[in-house]
Amino acid sequence: MSRRIAIVGNGSIPAGLSTPIDAADLVIRFNDCRSVGRGGRKTDIVALCNTGRPARAMLDGDSWRALAPVRAAASFCCVRDPVFYAALRPKLLARYPDLDDFCDDYTPDFERFAAESGRDMRIVPAELHVALEAQLETFRPHPYAVPSSGAIVIADVLQNLAGARDEIVIAGFGHEGWERHPFAAERQWVDSLVAGGRLHRLDAGRKN
Repeated sequence: MSRRIAIVGNGSIPAGLSTPIDAADLVIRFNDCRSVGRGGRKTDIVALCNTGRPARAMLDGDSWRALAPVRAAASFCCVRDPVFYAALRPKLLARYPDLDDFCDDYTPDFERFAAESGRDMRIVPAELHVALEAQLETFRPHPYAVPSSGAIVIADVLQNLAGARDEIVIAGFGHEGWERHPFAAERQWVDSLVAGGRLHRLDAGRKN
């Protein structure tokens, strides 16, 4: 049996996509789920940046926990393996001294929230991060800190979540933002997956 899996980023989403996104069998959103609205409302999995400032901001107070898509999600997925990121800290600090809190780990806090609210939680394995970086090297990225959460989740769905007959669609991926993510290489990587039929851009050809 085939499924449609929708990965919905927090970038710009053209009008008219809420219905096809909500019709997907599985919908994955990110962090504070800013994609809700034009990107539909259904939320099955929330992918979390579980280290550094984004994690701290989500856990500060109760506002993130009270978000409708967070409450609706059946499970959470932490995109950063804490052991791997702890080992990565010296390398990142040598290149980017201002990222002194980038690898600070908040995974136990998310685990506690998941357990208390009766949801599952998993951590993307470090091996996938390493494999993704190897794939991105094909596109000669400029020096960067780490791949984006969006790229990590796409790679994780392809390798660990989707079946051979599943259709994977993405929306809300503008491949732009923090300058220390390799967005240009990620765009080329995603385009290669689309060209190979492994991934589909749900918003291809649509305009705001």
